[in-house]
Amino acid sequence: MPKVLKGAAAAEARSERNDDVAATVAHVIADIGRRGDDAVREYSLKFDKWAPENFRLTPDQIESIIDTVPAQTITDIELAQRNVRTFAEHQLASLRDFEVETEPGVFLGQRNIPVSAAGAYIPGGRYPLVASAHMTIVTAKVAGVERVTACTPPIRGEVPAATVAAMSLAGADEIYLLGGVQAVAAMALGTETIGKVDLLAGPGNAYVAEAKRQLFGQVGIDLFAGPTETLIVADAHADPFIVAVDLLSQAEHGPDSPAILITTSETLAVAVGEHIEALLPTMSTRDYAEPAWRDHGQVIVARDLDEAYELADGFASEHVQILTENPRDALSHMRNYGALFLGEGTCVSYGDKVIGTNHTLPTRGAARYTGGLWVGKYLKTVTYQEVTDRAASAALGEVLGRAARVEFFEGHARSGDVRVAKYRGKSVPWAPSAAPSWDHVDA
Repeated sequence: MPKVLKGAAAAEARSERNDDVAATVAHVIADIGRRGDDAVREYSLKFDKWAPENFRLTPDQIESIIDTVPAQTITDIELAQRNVRTFAEHQLASLRDFEVETEPGVFLGQRNIPVSAAGAYIPGGRYPLVASAHMTIVTAKVAGVERVTACTPPIRGEVPAATVAAMSLAGADEIYLLGGVQAVAAMALGTETIGKVDLLAGPGNAYVAEAKRQLFGQVGIDLFAGPTETLIVADAHADPFIVAVDLLSQAEHGPDSPAILITTSETLAVAVGEHIEALLPTMSTRDYAEPAWRDHGQVIVARDLDEAYELADGFASEHVQILTENPRDALSHMRNYGALFLGEGTCVSYGDKVIGTNHTLPTRGAARYTGGLWVGKYLKTVTYQEVTDRAASAALGEVLGRAARVEFFEGHARSGDVRVAKYRGKSVPWAPSAAPSWDHVDA
């Protein structure tokens, strides 16, 4: 059995929903559905103290806002977006349309078609997540989405200039200074001034996450997201100071963000804990990082790396960082993670901000069955079929007749029967006398 130095030995089960949050969100969504823009304005004023004449920024306003952003910030945004775009383009290239002739005259095909319109939510609040603009908007545009509507809230009544710059540079077609449930609901339902989208993407607080959950079905969504999670697998070769820094880098996302260390070295585990206790008082985000580590941090000592990988797979964490002598071994040993970060040179924060892979990833164990946001989330993989050979159609019709009648679907069976009759030049025995006879037709 592994040795637990801190926290529980297994991933903590957390409630997916809060009843008060769910009730509030349901009320706001229903009200916006009934009253449209009037309701959006009221909730924006109530929650963000923000109710301009028009939530949508004009091109001139966007240009003026971008002019206030430092040149170095613009350069850094462009670099990050170039990395995201490059990776998304390679993802798109890995998908292909195809058509195959499975039998003579029987053609089956597949196409990948982008959704027509996507809504990108870029969180604000205490920490404006500028990088979320890269992840949601750039990826949608690479997929070929024609209209991307992007929303971000004001921050204490101020325009988040760097976020607006990132949204614009990413290629957003419409930018709204609008946040929270009212933004998500407006994009999903449509109002008098905000067009309805087909898919919602982007992270947010508990209210935004619950709104996406409730709206799913009326629109598509990228993921059901919860608090940020990080997990590090380390052996005795890892640098304990770097391990401590990297754990706290993700704990600062919020007081409920789990930060977990699984290591084969008890010596390393103890050293990491000491470094964390020394580092926490120096962090400007201590009010988030400290309770996250105190309440959700875990340190587990495994017998060996095989056990460490097995334990890590059990957590199915959003971010998994591998700080071992041979980090690429994790590629063949692990299967449940949102994203892997291999080796000391690769920190989770690179993925969050600049490296190019998408930072919108599965949480709460969802990595057991899904990956994160990628170009394919904005695509519908659809199929088509065509039978041009009469003999092939008749043969399929014959099988269809039998298969459908096993299930008591007489109407389905008859769709096959009529093709057997027509393409083999026969009459339909069950049809009324007015039905055509195809005795003159050659198969």
